[in-house]
Parts: sequence; C-alpha cells; structure tokens
Amino acid sequence: MKIADLSAKNEFIPRHIGPTDSDIHEMLKTLGFNSLDQMADKVIPAQIRTQHAFEDVGSGISEYDLLNKLKSMVSKNKVFKSYIGMGYHDTITPTVIQRNIFENPVWYTAYTPYQPEISQGRLEALLNFQTMISDLNGMEIANASLLDEGTAAAEAMFMAHSLCKNKANAFVVSPNMHPHVIEVMGTRAEPLGFEMIIMDPAKYDFSKPVFGVFFQYPDTRGAVEDYSAIAKKYKEHGALVTASTDLLAMTLLTPPGEWGADMVVGNSQRFGVPLGFGGPHAGYLATKDAYKRLMPGRLVGVSVDSQGKSALRLALQTREQHIRREKATSNICTAQVLLANMASMYAVYHGPQGLKKIALRVQRLTGILAEGLAKLGTPTVKASFFDTVTVKTDKLTAIMTQAENLGINFRKVDDSTLGISLNETTSLEDIEQIWAAFNGGKPAAFTAQSIDDAMADVKVPTALERTSTYMTHQVFNSHRSETEMLRYIHHLQNKDLTLTHSMIPLGSCTMKLNATTELVPVSWPEIGKLHPFAPVKQASGLIEMIHDLEKKLADITGFAAVSLQPNAGSQGEYAGLLVIRKYHKSRGQGHRNICLIPSSAHGTNPASAALVGMQVVVVACDDQGNVDVADLKVKAEQHRDNLAALMITYPSTHGVFEEGIVDICKIVHDNGGQVYMDGANMNALVGMCRPGTFGPDVSHLNLHKTFSIPHGGGGPGVGPIGVGAHLAPFLPTHSLVPEAGPKEGITATTSAPWGSASILPISWAYITMMGAAGLRKATLVSMLNANYIAKKLEPHYPILYKGKNGLVAHECIVDTREVKKTSGIDVTDIAKRLMDFGFHAPTMSFPVAGTLMIEPTESESKKELDRFIDSMVAIRKEIAAVESGKMDKENNALKNAPHTAQMLMKPEWNHPYSREEAVYPLEWLRGNKFWISVGRVDNAYGDRNLVCSCPSIEEYQ
Repeated sequence: MKIADLSAKNEFIPRHIGPTDSDIHEMLKTLGFNSLDQMADKVIPAQIRTQHAFEDVGSGISEYDLLNKLKSMVSKNKVFKSYIGMGYHDTITPTVIQRNIFENPVWYTAYTPYQPEISQGRLEALLNFQTMISDLNGMEIANASLLDEGTAAAEAMFMAHSLCKNKANAFVVSPNMHPHVIEVMGTRAEPLGFEMIIMDPAKYDFSKPVFGVFFQYPDTRGAVEDYSAIAKKYKEHGALVTASTDLLAMTLLTPPGEWGADMVVGNSQRFGVPLGFGGPHAGYLATKDAYKRLMPGRLVGVSVDSQGKSALRLALQTREQHIRREKATSNICTAQVLLANMASMYAVYHGPQGLKKIALRVQRLTGILAEGLAKLGTPTVKASFFDTVTVKTDKLTAIMTQAENLGINFRKVDDSTLGISLNETTSLEDIEQIWAAFNGGKPAAFTAQSIDDAMADVKVPTALERTSTYMTHQVFNSHRSETEMLRYIHHLQNKDLTLTHSMIPLGSCTMKLNATTELVPVSWPEIGKLHPFAPVKQASGLIEMIHDLEKKLADITGFAAVSLQPNAGSQGEYAGLLVIRKYHKSRGQGHRNICLIPSSAHGTNPASAALVGMQVVVVACDDQGNVDVADLKVKAEQHRDNLAALMITYPSTHGVFEEGIVDICKIVHDNGGQVYMDGANMNALVGMCRPGTFGPDVSHLNLHKTFSIPHGGGGPGVGPIGVGAHLAPFLPTHSLVPEAGPKEGITATTSAPWGSASILPISWAYITMMGAAGLRKATLVSMLNANYIAKKLEPHYPILYKGKNGLVAHECIVDTREVKKTSGIDVTDIAKRLMDFGFHAPTMSFPVAGTLMIEPTESESKKELDRFIDSMVAIRKEIAAVESGKMDKENNALKNAPHTAQMLMKPEWNHPYSREEAVYPLEWLRGNKFWISVGRVDNAYGDRNLVCSCPSIEEYQ
C-alpha cells in the first residue's frame, strides 16, 4: 500500500459519526433502503437538493494536521500586554478551574438544566454566581448570566422602560459609559422608538420625562464618582437608575444597591475568564426582588424534592421571556453558563478576602503608576480611581509608538487622551515598562519599588468606601486548598448527567460530539490573551481564521456573506431582522413593519420581531405542522404594502421538510417581503441543501448546535447570520473596530466586534476536519438515526409528524397524550423515569404539549440508539401495567421517578414494585448506573417560596 492509502486524512469522519458502515447498512435495511442517498431522496424535496461542490469547505484533514494548521495560523497573532480596559481585562484563570471546568467535558457538554434532578451540580454553581453578583453589587436578586455587558445594559434599558410608570420614551446615558455599551444600547433603542440622551446626567433638566438613567461605576475613564445624589434626583422624577459595574472594584467601593440603583449590569470576565478576543463572557443583571418577574434570562431558585430535601431548579420557568412570544420584553433564550460557572468558581477559589486582596493590589499598582506618570510630567486627569487612569498629552503618537515597540497596548480615547487599565496580572516590572513608553523608550529615573516603599495607602473617597460585608456564605469561605477546591468541583459534577454519560436526545438542540481536538485551541494564549479592542493587526491570524470560517459557512449555506458577531441564536434572529429592516429603509420602504410568523414557531421568533419594532401576524399551520400556504398567501397579500418579513424554521419545528418552501418564499417576495429562515435545524441541511439558493434571504446558524460548539450547560452559543448579496451591505459593524463589518451596516448588536470570537475555532475545526463529504455524511446519518428511532418506537408510541413518504427529517416527535388518557401517566412522568435508565429526557412539550421531540444526531452509535429505544419500550411496558391495573395509578415507578440511592436506603419501601425494579429496570444498568442526587423537584413550591441566592447551611441541612 502507498503512503496515501495509509494516510489518516479522513479518520476524523468516523470519529465524529457514531454508527459504523455495517451499522448504517443494518439500520437502512430496517427502514427498507439500500443506501443513504436512496433514503435522502424520500426525505428531502428534490427541488431544494444541491449538487454544489463545496470547494471552500475542502476535503477534510486529520486532527493532527488541523492543530498544526491552526497553530501556524494563530501564531501570526501578537499577544501584547493590553491595558485597554473598557470592561475587558487580562486575568489569571486558576489552573484547577481551567483543567477541571473550562477544559472538562462534564461541564462543557451539559445541556440547559431544564431537568433539574440531573443538573444539581451546575445549578449550584449558578446559584453561587447569582449570590456573588447580588452580594458584590448590594442587590437583592441576580439572574444566572446574560451574554455580555452591552446586551445586559440593553436588557436593563427595556426592563426600566417596562417598569417605569411615567410613560416616558427617553432615557439618559452618561457619556462616560464604555463606548461599546452605549453603541449596543443605541442599536436596541432605535427600532423601539426610544430616545437615548447622551449627556452628563447631573446636567439634565428633566424638561422631558425619562424612564431611566445609566452610569458606569467606575466610569470608562477610571473615575470613581459618588452618584447617590444624582440617583436620588432621577428617582424623584420617576426614572429607574442602572449602574454598570466592575465586579472587582465592588470589593472596595460602596455597591450601587446602597446608593440608590434599581438595577446593576456588567461583565464577569475578569473573574478568571480569558479575554478571548471578546468572548464568550458571562454578563449579569441584578435588581430588586420586586422586579424579578420582568428579569430577562434565567434564574436559579431553591425548592424541595419529593423526599422533602432541598433541591435547585430554574425558577419561574413559565416566565421565561420567549414563552410570552411577541409580548416578551427580551428574546434571550440562552445564557453564558460555562463562563458564569468559571467566574463563580473563581469567587469560591479566592473567597471574599482573596478578591479584596487582588483588588487592593490592582488599586495600589494603579496608584504607583499614577505617581510615576506625574513624576514624568504626565499627571492623571482624575485623582480618584480604581484600576484605570486617563492622561492628557501632546505626545500621544510618540507614546503609542513606543508602547508598540515595547509590546504594550494603551487605549486611545481621543487624539490627546490615553487610558491605561491595570489588572491582576500586572507587576511592578510592568509599571516600569509603561513608564518607559512615556519616557522615550528609556527606563524612568526611579523604580516602581521605590514609589511603593514611600507611598501611603491608595484610597477612594471616604463616602464611597465599602463598609458592608459580602460573600459571607460558607461556600465562599471553605475551599482554600486546591484539594478542597478540586473535591468541590468534582462533588458538583458528579450530580450532573452530560454527554460524557449517555446520549442527550433533545429535539431541536442537536447535542452532538464536541471533539476534544476542536476544543483544544480555545485554551491557547494566542487566542485567549487577545483584547477585543487591540489593534486588528495583532490578531491577524485569528482574523484570517474568522474570514475563512465566514467563507466556509457562506459556501455551506449558499449565502453571499456571513457575520459572526451575534453571540447567541436569539441575537442572530435579532441581527437578521435588523438587517432586513435597514434594507427596506435603504429603498425608501421603512414603513414595512409586518412580520409573518407560523403558529408553530419557537417563541424567540415573535420576541425578536417585537424587539425590532415589527408587528407580528400569525400564519396558521395544517394538521401535519406545515405552514398553511393558503393562509400565508391571504395574509401576505392583505399586508403587501407593509410586509417586512416572514420568519420560518426549516426544516420545520415539527421535524419535517415542508414541500412548499420554494412557493412560500415566492409568495413573500411577490408581496415585497424578505424571508428570514431560523437555522435551528440546519443539521438536516448541511451538504444537501443550501438555503441561500432556494428562497430565504437571511438565516441564522446555531454554531453551538449544527457546528459542534458545546452547549456548556446552557451557553455559550454563537448565532451568526448569512445573507443574500442584496443584504450584505447591512451586516453588523462596530464603531470601535470598523473592519468588523461593512460601512453601511447596522450598528453593533454585541459588545465585541466578532462576538464570542474565542470559540469560533471550534466550528472552523469541525468543518475543516470533516470536509464536504464528511459534512454531507453527517447530515444523512442524523436523518438515518432519527428515522431508525421513529421506526423502532412506532409500534409503541404514535409518531406525530412525518413527511409525505412517511419519514422524518433529523428529529421525530413521540406523542404521549393518548397514554395519559389511558393510564394517567404524562410526559413529565416519562421524562423523569428516563433518568432511572441513565438518559436525559428528550425535549418536552415542544412544539406540541404532551409530546417528546427526539433528536439523536449523527454522533450516537447504533448501540446507544438501541439502549435508548429499549428504555423507551420498557417504559411503555410499565405504562401498560398501569393501564391494565397491574400497577397502581399513583404509586408506580413512573409517578415516583426518579429514584435516588437515599430513597432505596430508607427502611420502609411502600411501593408495589421492588427496589431493584426502581433502579435497575434493564440489565445493562447494573454495570453503568448514573445515580441521581435528588428526587422529583417540586416546581410549584419553588415558585411560591422563591429563594435565588445561597441559603444558609442550616437551610441546606
């Protein structure tokens, strides 16, 4: 054999795709097909199939070659010491957190904790995050993370408007907020008709009512100001007060909750999360308990389980914004859970004393820096600061040149003003290097140590010194040694069922393999150490990869251009609709504001439409879940003068390819609208169909689904958009980094120019290793796996929706409504019983109440599929025992599920089935049992007795 025949070039494809070729043949035989293509001919409408060669995608490479190629590419980056600030700071990730959370698949492959019984570990870590945020900011309640600081401020803006009783549509923003925060708020405000007044809040005369005021604390130039009197004045005029804070500074400064803030937002990045060229990082929003029902995002609360034991859950779940559809005040669907967990563990690791020590050190270094700058003839603008100083100079260009020669980045505020922000990695030697940049490249005549020796303690104004305690809970004061920290992390992770344990068959969520090779580069300093506002030339290697990913995604989708800025699927929806809106405006048709949305659509679709100022008109669906084309035609023609867009998920939310998609797009285009395709189900299209060629004008892609970025327990995600050539000029840009988008593009939708840039290499690696043939095979096997499950389960449960040839796409819906009528067993009982078999439940009651939507993905082997099928069949037999009267209708294994070890250890066992039947319902479980830590969680109790921060140890006991 020749070397070419022995090459490992395409070995990644069978690593990613679960079933072997012999398994595929056997499964096809079960379905009555001879080949994957023969099956595809019956699943995918012929008119949307493509014969495109996908040349930009390539033919695939090995894992080893991939890492070498990417390393060579990002080695072109120049990792300077960045003192740019603006909410982004270099940080030290404790290695115990880096290895055991950031790089640990038990933490990064978990799903959103909608099934709390098998999610207690990450729920506790998120409860710690909420407690940390609330305590540091002096607020009563905080959510379990938002996407970044800019979007968190924008969420607070909308929340303030909803809470304010004076009916105002204007709000005041301090010009000393971070510029990217101001830009994102402006992007959100404009389509809603809000007026953003950027001026010194102290000088506003209230000639016009305002619903809110926004401060940065400390401000973007480093100044520490007392806002208490100004806040009181705004509150007297009925406005709500929001502060955007720095978490580390809050260990030293009076928290906003003590000087009058109603809401506090910010970014937890500097708590141990790498810069990553802008993300992902966990934003936050904290507020008063009275406002909790209007909070965006997720909220972890304390409840009890079936045994009366304390248990955690996502609280107030029915108030998650997307369930409110077009009445939502937010379209947020995901969070930044993995990064929030890292930040919370950083706080657990250091504790309140450790955090304060870091803050005092950073503040003292800043004082030493300021003292030395004054000695060099460049005094700082403000005398009061935490970690940032601003200087005025007529030598700015020369200083910046020297800084570049020394491998340093400062912030250029304007042509005569520099900002310098220090961080926990800064040393006395670094201070001297900064001085050298101001001293013509030569060392100063004095040392940092000499100033340190002579300088008194650095103080903030006495009125702003923090006197209140924070983070007093035992969890932040118990894990000082690495041994204890490591055991705590593992104690939590042992409570969570993830992809490391078994298949997670969630429909619409595509829980596929997140290959280790794809994840490795995320930890490289060439990516993790880059500041998002560093000069673009310093990130040339990463930007080269970003542009290549854009090109590959454009090739896959058939669109003319792609923007990677949106950092979640919901943000992709939002950005896509803003692009459509700007396109209409550019043609003098800004009045177009009607958005048609099928009744089956995911709730983020109408929420996103409402947030861009569009009016939602619902289009009916037929009995098979397809868009009612006749109703669409009537409504498109009825609103033809004002039709802006149709939002449609394809394949449909019901897991089938709608035959009429081309006609549907034509109807909308004929009536002046644009077609927005929700790309949640792109896993059924890649390599087979290109949406940019069969009708849609714009689509978002979930890189955390189809393109292998892990779900991280509920985030991070990336939701880029692809657009047709006519929409390309309007893709998102960024005022601080114009290279990030076109000149006429919509203003920034996220804080960072390329969104969650540090995880983009994951999807680039996946596509590059799979190649065109691998991606195509992955799509076909995802369909095969879904149809195999549907075929095997159909004798036991009705399959709700199918295409015209009796097949599904990449997911299937199992109808459990009939068994509820015959047995009293409902969809929740089945979901909880699946935990006893070691499986996460499929998607419950979406898109149809009382059903389970199953998506196996291409990464699951036939052996794993059969284990899941056997479990579902065994559960059906247990239901049959209830139906026949052999098992009690209330006291049975399904109603009592899930079963914990503690339940088994109780001396009394008052159930008509054995302990063995409870926990070992199938034989293979004896050697592979996942033990659940809590019994069924009482949701109603948790909502009635809402606790969203760490309870006392007595309450835990």
